[in-house]
Amino acid sequence: MANTTLSAEIGRTTGSAASRRLRGTDVIPGVLYGHGMSPISLSVARRDLRVALSGPAGFNTILDLTVDGKSYPAIVKELQRHPVRRTVSHIDFQQINMSEEIVVSVPIRLEGTAKAVIAEGAMVDPAVDSIEIRTTPAAMPNEIVIDITNMTIHDVIRLDQVALPKGAVAVGDPEMAVVTVLTSRVEAARPAAVDPAAPAGDAPAAS
Repeated sequence: MANTTLSAEIGRTTGSAASRRLRGTDVIPGVLYGHGMSPISLSVARRDLRVALSGPAGFNTILDLTVDGKSYPAIVKELQRHPVRRTVSHIDFQQINMSEEIVVSVPIRLEGTAKAVIAEGAMVDPAVDSIEIRTTPAAMPNEIVIDITNMTIHDVIRLDQVALPKGAVAVGDPEMAVVTVLTSRVEAARPAAVDPAAPAGDAPAAS
């Protein structure tokens, strides 16, 4: 996975008012941290960040983050968004070592069409849209592909059944449902049949 260059300005002024002023100039305040280093307050241009993360790896893009003339291998660890506009309001970068394991969230992609969808009109229900894995940055995949072709009604693919790239280990409950196949919407919405031998309940009151 090739690294992408992103330039940052060092020494942003701290405080909510200063951060608001930065965001008003289309600059995002942030911080870079990692093992063996003191956190560095910084800021990045919103457009530059958008371009840097526009590749197939998305938010898991490995960056050469240039700060004050020094380059740091890094990934985006956390984004904070404006509660209404949903624009990025703050960003955390984590310095990484390409040979040391990190925990990242990788999006899943379902491949194929489940047998039950074709034969019985069932619904495939992805319970999650990403999976956390532990891997080295060099081996980090852009996505995790899950083949659902052979799934039938009520089948479940658990976390421990997901095929991961070599060297990657899933983080979380191994029994967690990742993908399930449900009965069709029509069948799920159909009211239960009434047993004619069952005693009738009280008549509903007039409204």
